[in-house]
Amino acid sequence: MSKKSNLFYLSNSDRPMLDRASGIYLWDTDGNRYIDASSGPIVSNIGHSNQVVLSAMKKQMDKSTFGYRLHFINEPAEELAAITAELMPGNLNQIFFTSGGSEAVESALKLARQYAVNTKKDKKWKIISLTPSYHGGTFGALAITGMSPFVDPFSKMLKMMPKISAATCYLDQDNLSDAERGINYANLLEKEIIKQDPENVLAFIFEPIGGASTGALVPPDSYFQRIREICSQYDVLLITDEVMTGAGRTGKFLAGEHWELQPDIIAMAKGFAAGYSPLGVVAAREDIVETINKSGGFLHGHTYAANPLACSAGLAVIKEVISNKLPQNAAKQGARLITKLLALKDRYTFIGDVRGKGLLMAFELVANQSTMEPLPKEIEAHSYLVEEAYKRGLIIYSRRTRGGEIGDHFMICPPLTINESQIDEIIAILIPSLDQLEQRIHNWKN
Repeated sequence: MSKKSNLFYLSNSDRPMLDRASGIYLWDTDGNRYIDASSGPIVSNIGHSNQVVLSAMKKQMDKSTFGYRLHFINEPAEELAAITAELMPGNLNQIFFTSGGSEAVESALKLARQYAVNTKKDKKWKIISLTPSYHGGTFGALAITGMSPFVDPFSKMLKMMPKISAATCYLDQDNLSDAERGINYANLLEKEIIKQDPENVLAFIFEPIGGASTGALVPPDSYFQRIREICSQYDVLLITDEVMTGAGRTGKFLAGEHWELQPDIIAMAKGFAAGYSPLGVVAAREDIVETINKSGGFLHGHTYAANPLACSAGLAVIKEVISNKLPQNAAKQGARLITKLLALKDRYTFIGDVRGKGLLMAFELVANQSTMEPLPKEIEAHSYLVEEAYKRGLIIYSRRTRGGEIGDHFMICPPLTINESQIDEIIAILIPSLDQLEQRIHNWKN
């Protein structure tokens, strides 16, 4: 943009004006095409400009765009709640809609706390989470987030919650198996619960597969069952943050399904409405909600909760995910993508790890593949590669890997509608971008 904008965002990068979008592609007003290899911030699960979704939204717009939840129920919200409940594990059949991921996480935390109060467990208030982690921008979500750059400026305004290490097994220099490492990382939760006193610990929250904070980090299989056992043993609620991983992204509708995980509360957003409307969701055990309802109801809400237009979009999106078997395609195309990324790891010595499931995929840059020492912060690799790819018409997503301070990872998370030739197209643009980064690293060393 040449004209100074009145809008302000996190990024200071100059960006062109968006003109239109379709499938995995976007075009600016100058006619340049971009591949959305990150689905925005891992949002556009069904691709852009899906006509089925747009038609559903237009149909709802002709009927009503707003009806306050305390005054009316509405058909899209009721139907979406029913289909969502069917997709949840166990008896998580009680649904609460929000406007996005931060709201969904915030709602989950407050639901857990009110349940404790209503069951005469008022001492329970501490929520244990992971570091690194990211759970949202509201104060409650920030209190459980383990990323210093996002949290530190506001720390004096927060009641910070206890943290344990994420399962960063790929960095461990030991002789243990992944299964043993998974148990060890899970046991950190038990140690922290005991340290904080079980009577004080309300819940444990984590992403089954890491999102932007850890770059698609997948814990060992052994981690999940042990986490569930610990939470049950100490009467601690298990909350899964599926804001980024849910709605088919990882090859299952929920990432937790890969391990048959049974949480007590789930938060989702992003791909749940896939960018067609702001929408998040909390799914909770039936007995939790029944207890709260008997005590006067949930002391929480949002103006746009269960908005009919947003819910019509979400309903159409979920139907598209299911009818087009997009989780299955995510698994299939993800297998192709990880094979291509592993080949790049062999080609470039500064790629230290490739990880993820389905189409939640990432690679991490290092100075040394053996020691996994990160690249010097001064190289600014996490932003440089993004810009090089962007110049070539490829959009990828990056973050500092290790607590938001050092390290560089890049997420490749295209829409779940992607095909094999489009995967190859991403790799073809990524290679010259990596070549430029390789030259930058070489120049810095010399």
